[in-house]
Amino acid sequence: MNVLIVEDEELAVRKFRKLLAEVDPSLEVQGVTGSIEDSVDWLTDHPTPDLIFMDIELSDGQSFEIFERVDVRSTVIFTTSYDEYALQAFKVNSIDYLLKPIQKEDLRRSLKKFADLRTSQPAANSVAFNLDKILRDLQVQQQPKDYRKRFLVRQGQRLLSVETGEIAYFFTEERYSFFVTHTNQKFLVDYTLDELSNELDPIHFFRINRAALVTHRSVEQMQPYFGNRLALSLRPSFDREALVSREKVSDFKKWMGK
Repeated sequence: MNVLIVEDEELAVRKFRKLLAEVDPSLEVQGVTGSIEDSVDWLTDHPTPDLIFMDIELSDGQSFEIFERVDVRSTVIFTTSYDEYALQAFKVNSIDYLLKPIQKEDLRRSLKKFADLRTSQPAANSVAFNLDKILRDLQVQQQPKDYRKRFLVRQGQRLLSVETGEIAYFFTEERYSFFVTHTNQKFLVDYTLDELSNELDPIHFFRINRAALVTHRSVEQMQPYFGNRLALSLRPSFDREALVSREKVSDFKKWMGK
């Protein structure tokens, strides 16, 4: 079975390919795209894959736009950290909706569902067939959860346990994720920001853009910025721009006021 992966975080792609190989070694990844433009070009120029695993939030917008620009005949399984897109996801050729970080058993169930539907049911009916069940699953996933309380990190030859309350902010640099503590110590973590967004308590952490997560205490000041965004001054000092993306400004202001 041929698969296309639409995902813009390289670490997430590597982890997902490894997970796919563990769950079903017979799967062949035909291609990987990381943006709307690349996905449209790939789908236009290549044979139709059997199945597409598609992240919703891409670097140049939401992947739903792909369906407006090219005739997607493949079955789609969405992979995302944001469960508010569930209803929109099922308006296209989606049969399932996996919340990150993706668990092996969840992926196995999705692939089994795809195989069952492929042999027993026309694809046109798959959305209605699965919508109620998936939405019930999402409601279960929205129940209060036990958020991550600490991270085990390396400092030289030592391993340290750092509580989340000690962390000022997370950020990505090239292909890696880091956090900085309130005492200005920087540590590497083996998680993507999508995974961190799902594991950290949203009361205390806010993802301001695709490359940074902040805490209330880390925000020293904020001011309007070009494009209806906000520019933040963080403490400890951050050596690059910390911009709240336009679509997150309203929610960020509400979060800062809580």
